[in-house]
Amino acid sequence: MKHRIDPKVDCVFKAILGAEQNRNLLIHFLNAILHDELPSPISHVDILNPYNDNEFFTDKLSIVDVKARDDIGRLYQIEIQLISSVYLPERIAYNWADIYSHQLQSGQSYIELKPTYSIWLLAENLIKTDEQYTHNYKLRDVSGNVLNEHGGIWLLELDKFHAQNIDSEGKRWLKFFNEGGQLNDDKLPDWMVTEEMRQAMNTLTVFSEKEHQYDRYQARQEYIRVQAAIQHELETALREKITAKKQADDAKKQAESETRRADSEKQEKEAALLEIQHLKNLLEQAKS
Repeated sequence: MKHRIDPKVDCVFKAILGAEQNRNLLIHFLNAILHDELPSPISHVDILNPYNDNEFFTDKLSIVDVKARDDIGRLYQIEIQLISSVYLPERIAYNWADIYSHQLQSGQSYIELKPTYSIWLLAENLIKTDEQYTHNYKLRDVSGNVLNEHGGIWLLELDKFHAQNIDSEGKRWLKFFNEGGQLNDDKLPDWMVTEEMRQAMNTLTVFSEKEHQYDRYQARQEYIRVQAAIQHELETALREKITAKKQADDAKKQAESETRRADSEKQEKEAALLEIQHLKNLLEQAKS
């Protein structure tokens, strides 16, 4: 391999799972991640937004997720996210709801709704309070009762994935996305010696060997670096704004508390003076 290629870079990620010639890899990936969820394995999918190698070169804001529909109408969305932004949870929930709700045309019944599965691979940790690398969200009540079985959201936090024993195809894919950028296609480790992994590795080789593809890869990397810097600056400014607001609110509360305390002390002093005056009046009356 001429250049090291990171499969987490969005254009490479979409080429691996979203290109028509890699449709079998998309099916394999979905079955690997959702094997405990689906009543039967997926055998066919139509890619709704196939990978186009020109889109990343001409449009820095190109859509980088992969959307697909299987032969019984179930919908799938897969996306890689390298930067964990403040409002990422809201974006994830909105995207699932948007795909789910756009199934129906005017006059169609709710009975025609199909399950929607949204899978997000996250390079940066989003769930800070849990060391589990996989999270599955559904519409549930507080007791865990599921409202319906219409799919859900899967978050796969790659930074938490450290498995060395690859005993499932799901783990194999996660290890590939974590370590694929350091692999040498001339000497693959044992866990990569499968038909699907070799095919995925071939996609990396294309980006590595073909100069125009490598140029696109570098352009996307630079774009992602710039976006990460901008995101960092925005989140730093937001944190500073939140801190400043909290300090201002605390100062306001402190001032209000001191004002209330001063008013209370004033009222107590006035009440004491009135009581003294009342006692004086009683004393004067007794003398007379």
